[in-house]
Amino acid sequence: MWNDTDTPLAHLITFRTYGTWLHGDKRGSVNRFRNIYGTRRLPADKNWIKVNSERLKREIVILNAAQRTSVEKAIKETCQKRGWILLAINVRTNHVHVVVATGGNHSAAALNALKANATRVMREDSCWLEASSPWVDKGSRRNLWNQRSVERAINYVLYGQGDDLPDFD
Repeated sequence: MWNDTDTPLAHLITFRTYGTWLHGDKRGSVNRFRNIYGTRRLPADKNWIKVNSERLKREIVILNAAQRTSVEKAIKETCQKRGWILLAINVRTNHVHVVVATGGNHSAAALNALKANATRVMREDSCWLEASSPWVDKGSRRNLWNQRSVERAINYVLYGQGDDLPDFD
């Protein structure tokens, strides 16, 4: 059944750590011209990945167990403080997936709040000491308009990310 309001039931929000998926990557990528539903990703390109790797301004960020714990804590706190319903979360070494019902708040605001608070809590927990953010500038935001889409997103976040990560580094 379709949600016939102007408000999505939830959002699937994904954000990556700095430097972990560059244009030219073998997984393909999306740019501002290929960011429309149904368009193909940019193809792999060894030269492009080399150029983009050389353009990085700092080290690639891979989250360790303590950092992942802080990020999860921050996301749960953010949802609680804002009255959002956290439906699923999976914090990986190089990205974060969240399914959240924001009660009508725009997904861009939710993405920014989640990233900012994750960085803040990592700093408070002394597991991110850099002045820069651990995240890429943007992220993925998908509106989920019906219950089936919400269920599929939750399943993807909880069970479609590979094996569980160990608690040690």
